[in-house]
Order: sequence, then C-alpha cells, then structure tokens
Amino acid sequence: MFETIFNTASNTTTTSTAIPLMDSVFTIIVAFILGGIISLTYMKTSSKRGHSQNFSVTLVILPVVISIIVLLIGSNLARAFSLAGAFSIIKFRSEPGDPKAISYILFTMAAGLACGVGAFGYAAIFTVFLCLLMFIINIFNFGANKTSQKILKITIPENLDYEGAFDEIFEKYTKSYELKKVKTTDLGSLFQLVYTITMDNNISQKEFLDTLRCRNGNLNITLTMNTDIEEY
Repeated sequence: MFETIFNTASNTTTTSTAIPLMDSVFTIIVAFILGGIISLTYMKTSSKRGHSQNFSVTLVILPVVISIIVLLIGSNLARAFSLAGAFSIIKFRSEPGDPKAISYILFTMAAGLACGVGAFGYAAIFTVFLCLLMFIINIFNFGANKTSQKILKITIPENLDYEGAFDEIFEKYTKSYELKKVKTTDLGSLFQLVYTITMDNNISQKEFLDTLRCRNGNLNITLTMNTDIEEY
C-alpha cells in the first residue's frame, strides 16, 4: 500500500506538461503590460520627493518573472519544491523610506501569478481596480498628517526672561510646544532656546517667524523641518 502511494507521488512530481509557445508569449506580454500599468501608477502617485527609477523598473519586470515561474512549475511538485528552496535565499526589500512600496510589490506579484495560471481577465480587472484605487487615495491625500513636528531655535538677549516669553505666540501658532534646551552663546551675552513644536500645516511659517523676530529683537531664529536628529 505504501509502495503504491510512493509510486503515485513520484509519478506526479515527475510529470511535466509541455508549455505551448504562443500561450507562453501571450502570458509574458500580458504580464509585462500589467506591470507597466502598475509601475506608471506608482510613479504618478509617488510623494513629492519623487520616485525610484530602479523600483519602477522592478515593478515592470516582477509580474513577468512571477508568471514565467508559474508557467515553469505547472503541476510539477518537484519543480515547485526546488524553486521554493531557491527563492528562500532571496530577500525582497521595499524602497527605503516608502512603506507603500510593499503593497506595490504584492500587487505586481499577484498580477504575475494570475497571468501565470491563465486568469488574464481577473488579472486585468484587479489591476485596473487597484490602480484606480491608488489614484483615488492619492487625490484625496488619504492618511496625510495635518500637523508636523519641528525644532525651533531662538536666540535672545541675556536681559530677556525666556521663561514664558514666547508662550503667547506659541499658543496662537502651534498645537503644542516644549522647551528642550537652554544654552548661552557669544560668551554668555546671548541665550539660545531650543523648542520642539507641533504646527498645523496650514499655518504660515513666515508669519510665525516674523512674530518671533519682533519678540526676540530680530536675532537669529532657526526652524528645522525634521525632528529626526540626535542633537539639537
């Protein structure tokens, strides 16, 4: 009984179905077109910082590669296990600084799998649907932060009491603020105050800085847009 089961499994794993040439070419062309559509969607919906050319090319090629792999595997279990072992040593990484790239990778892989199994209609439908969804999310700027954290450095003369000197201005222009550091400069003749502030993105930064300049005697003021620094 066990010998029969083993022989049946062996025959299943060694069975190879010939792949029609024209079907393979058609599958690759469709996967390439869908990958191009997904890549264009990625480029159009990327942030204002721009997009990665290498990642855009990867999105075009990945569905083709996946569809070819599915064509080669077919129903052959031996090939499936061999390819699984080969791909286990490959690490897929998303574009640095852009977690949304992970969804595009899964997107292209799904398109490639659908093309590989011959479900071209489903592949085209969900590609068009998800691309439209990406455009809609981008148009409405879904999930965008309405506030941003910044670092503010204000230089004041030594005769100005810095405790509460700018509270009135902060209450008007910021959502929250906190004094992080106080140090002397210019041989003790000046003080430098370092704040972390949270501002509404619709607030005019120029108006905010001009108001601070009137209070600190037009001395140096620095507004840093990113708080991801180790030293203030």
